[in-house]
Amino acid sequence: MRIISGTHKSRRISPDKNFKARPTTDFAKENLFNVLNNTINFEDLNVLDLFGGTGSISYEFASRGAEQVICIELNFKHCAFIKKTIKELGFTQIHALRADIFKYLKGCKKTFDLIFADPPYDLDTIDTIPDAIFKQNILNENGIVIVEHSSRNDFSQHPLFQETRSYGSVNFSFFRLKN
Repeated sequence: MRIISGTHKSRRISPDKNFKARPTTDFAKENLFNVLNNTINFEDLNVLDLFGGTGSISYEFASRGAEQVICIELNFKHCAFIKKTIKELGFTQIHALRADIFKYLKGCKKTFDLIFADPPYDLDTIDTIPDAIFKQNILNENGIVIVEHSSRNDFSQHPLFQETRSYGSVNFSFFRLKN
């Protein structure tokens, strides 16, 4: 796993062999960020990374100049790995928190420009994630929600759905508030 671009371009991150998270593939991540490069300005961006896993997405946003990244991960070992990597890479704008994302969302008082969720593909409640986010009014005007998922999930009927991009076995569904 590597950071694709920005101040830490080409830096490799290597979780232990027994790490249980499924990181977003470099191929999918590179394509996702190519799409985002054409739609957002990374500087001054406030990002919420849900289901942080290895922290790969958080590192990518920070490397590209995001102002603040909140990374939420429930697994103790994964969160400890993310915190250790943040320190090693010197990212002061990433804050990793160990929490259940649904509980975090209910108590969240901050707002974000971009919210990225990469839940386990077999999570029973994966289809509820967009509504759990939008219900809390934590997305800034013109903000984006991106949910990573397998091809088994179809969000196209959601009222705030914009599009899905597929890269191999990785799918990204984009949502925006309607103006």
